[in-house]
Order: sequence, then structure tokens, then C-alpha cells
Amino acid sequence: MTPILPPTCSPAQAPGLPDRAGLGLKHEHFVEVLETLPDLGFFEVHAENYMMAGGPFHHYLGLIRERYPLSLHGVGLSIGGEGPLDRDHLARLAALLERYQPQAFSEHLAWSSHGPVFLNDLLPLAYDSATLHRVCDHIDQVQSTLKRPMLLENPSTYLLLERSTLDETDFIREVIRRTGCGLLLDVNNVYVTCTNHQRDPDAYLNALPLHAVGEIHLAGFAEDTDSLGDRLLIDDHGASIDNAVWQLYQRVLGRIGAVPTLIERDNQVPALSVLLAQAWQAEWQLSQVRP
Repeated sequence: MTPILPPTCSPAQAPGLPDRAGLGLKHEHFVEVLETLPDLGFFEVHAENYMMAGGPFHHYLGLIRERYPLSLHGVGLSIGGEGPLDRDHLARLAALLERYQPQAFSEHLAWSSHGPVFLNDLLPLAYDSATLHRVCDHIDQVQSTLKRPMLLENPSTYLLLERSTLDETDFIREVIRRTGCGLLLDVNNVYVTCTNHQRDPDAYLNALPLHAVGEIHLAGFAEDTDSLGDRLLIDDHGASIDNAVWQLYQRVLGRIGAVPTLIERDNQVPALSVLLAQAWQAEWQLSQVRP
């Protein structure tokens, strides 16, 4: 294995994610990453995979963190849940951020727990005033506990709840205005959601607070049909990024400039070289909009 050199700057001093392309770090690639040190802007990990005290995941992440900026992406806070946030989970998250000092932390606009039951899914919200108040309170609690702003990811959805009185983009915009959190713009989620609900993705983007985007996610989807025979997209992170998503990403960059961009792949994970090729494709698009 290639010797691990000291970091070029300490994690605590690092100002933020670079406006480059990064990859989701998978355990299948730990050793290869350390042996080859690919030219990437950053790595991102799911926080819940590292909420144990020790073990090989921490061993490898510690070594990789010495060489690369890091983003932590949560999937279990249940920001939109009706009950209070899990204080133990939030405390473990705070300890993890203290340990690795990542340049960014993000979570989903969704709920995944009810009482003591964790559902292992990202479920949709009713966009109304009660939910808005609850989500803002939860984000305020997270940011106060972590002592840093978080990024909130726009969801991928497959149904609309009759109780909603606000459009999804209006809801997101108001959450960001009230809490001061940033936006993790998942371009694949935009495309999936708009396809499923027969909306114009560019109009959806126009309604978002794009000034608040701190990171972009790109991923692949699976395709099916609904009960009426209409096209149904599933945000499964199990395929290469679709050309339509690449095109939408290009239009986003044309509007807001270069933003840290993550290639997500959580299922049917391919060779590292395949993911690097997609990262370098994003890197090329980023280069076209840098000053």
C-alpha cells in the first residue's frame, strides 16, 4: 500500500468543500482509494455507517480523511417526523462530526421513524403550516447541537398528500428562510419528482432558493410504470446517471456556477474506475463554469 502522507491542512482549518466533483465512499473501495489516491475534490459518507466507536470503517475513513475533504450525509434524523428528534442519535452525530470535522453535513427533507420504530426509508411529508413549523424547529435543534449550519436535501417523491397546502418548492424556500440552513440540491431527485408528477423540472428549479445551494448530488434511477401505465421513476442510486439528469445539471451550473458535486451510487456498486469516470464528467462540466 502507498504510504499515507500527512494532510496538507488540518480538518479543523479546512474552509469548506471545494467546488469540485466527489464520490460517495464505499467500503469496497477503501483500499484502492488509499493505494491510488484518485484526483477528487472530496468524499462523502453516510453518517449512520460510522456511529460505532471503532472498527475497520473508522480505520479507513481516518486515513482517507487525512487526504481528502469530507462531507457527512445523514439518513436517520427523521427531520420531518411528527415526534421529537432522537436525542441519542443527535448526540452520536455530534460526536462523529467532532471526530472528523467534515466540511459539510446534510440531511433529508423526509421522515423515517414513528415513536420507537425506525422504518429504514425516506417518507414524504404533508406540506402545511404544522409540518413547516415542526421541520424548522427540528433543523434549529440540529444546527444548535452541531454548532454549524446544515444542508437540507430536496426529496424524490412518488405521491402527493391531500393535506398539503404549500407547493414543495415554496415549503423548501420557507424552511431555508426561517432556519438559515443551506440547500443540498439533488438534481436526480428533481428529475424523478418532476417526471412522476408531470412537472417541468426547470420550472421547479426556478422556484427553489438556488442562492442557498451548498452541494449538488447526481445519481441514477430505476424506471417502471404506475397503475395507469404512466412513467414512474424510482430514486434507487443503483444505475449510472441518466443523460437527462446530466443535461439538467448543466443548466443548473449555468445558473449558479461551480458547486461541490457528488456522484452517488449506493446499490449495485461498480468498480471505482466507473465512478471516477462519472466524477470526471462532472469535473469537466464544473470547469466550464469556473471563472
